[in-house]
Amino acid sequence: MRRPAPRAAGRRSVKTRITELFGVEFPICLSGMSWVSVPRLVAAVSNAGGLGILATGSLSPRQTREAIAEVRALTDKPFGANATLFFPGGHDNARVLLEERVPVINFSMGKGDWIVEGAHAYGGKVIATVTTVKHAKAAESYGTDALLVTGHEAAGHGGDVTSLVLVPTMAEAVRIPVIAAGGFADGRGLAAALALGAEGIAMGTRFAATQESPLHQTFKELCREKDSHDTIYSPRFDGVPCRIMRTPAAVRAVRRGLDLKRAALDGREVARLLEVPYGRLVLGALASGWKKTRQLAHMAIAFKAFRLATVEGDVTRGVLPVGQVTGLVNDLPTVAEVIQRTVAQARESAERLARLAG
Repeated sequence: MRRPAPRAAGRRSVKTRITELFGVEFPICLSGMSWVSVPRLVAAVSNAGGLGILATGSLSPRQTREAIAEVRALTDKPFGANATLFFPGGHDNARVLLEERVPVINFSMGKGDWIVEGAHAYGGKVIATVTTVKHAKAAESYGTDALLVTGHEAAGHGGDVTSLVLVPTMAEAVRIPVIAAGGFADGRGLAAALALGAEGIAMGTRFAATQESPLHQTFKELCREKDSHDTIYSPRFDGVPCRIMRTPAAVRAVRRGLDLKRAALDGREVARLLEVPYGRLVLGALASGWKKTRQLAHMAIAFKAFRLATVEGDVTRGVLPVGQVTGLVNDLPTVAEVIQRTVAQARESAERLARLAG
């Protein structure tokens, strides 16, 4: 049974090209974070007027289909789901999203022209996650509806350029709407993103530290305790530059780098969780060449470490992707509280700037 949240009395929407494109009240999106952006959190963001995005990177196609059904049971608002095309099973999950006619599909780390064609056939919209102008223009060229532009400050795989520079660069380079990600946790960030030319923001770390988030309480508390200097950005953890919370476990993981024996063992767990035969996983990696095989080996280790942190709260072995905005997180509110105060603070910031300009 659907349990949509009623629109609060007197709640004023914020109109941008993003809100009009997706049919939402506020230009605020949930970043798709494995083991965190689950149906409960996705629905909470959508019910509060934003766009919840389901993470499918840690799900099998069967689990992805079930998760979509769960989201639909919890909200009648627009929502999205992501597919990381580089990951094992990423293409299969993207096909499930198309079959299920998910309103908004967010793809990354691959070419999504076939996703755009499939989604547009049923009226769906598509967001491409990009970090470079080259990839942004390519995504625009085959009909992608919007870009999620990920700056250096972001959790996980942000780009080399900070959002302060990347967002206006992207906004000038393309005609489609830009959603800014990386460095956003409150209304000041939303106002800044809009001033830089973006049409909305995506938040991960801020939504991970909310009451509806499934992130283990241990790491929620760590998000509150850490400051903006308490992250590590390194390619030695999962094979590509990745931002993670600085903990003893994270420091050890980066220092250790790739351990092929550990990767082989952890790869079995990845295969089990994704419901893929281990032999098929290995053969698929080897067939893609040594460079990709090496990176997938890195990611097998990271996959387990992420799960240990998010699900089990294991601080001795678990590693959590967080953005530098962890230094702005100092409480554990509800999702609705986060969105409402973000919008209110953005309006206050805009009014302040208007007074200064006047």
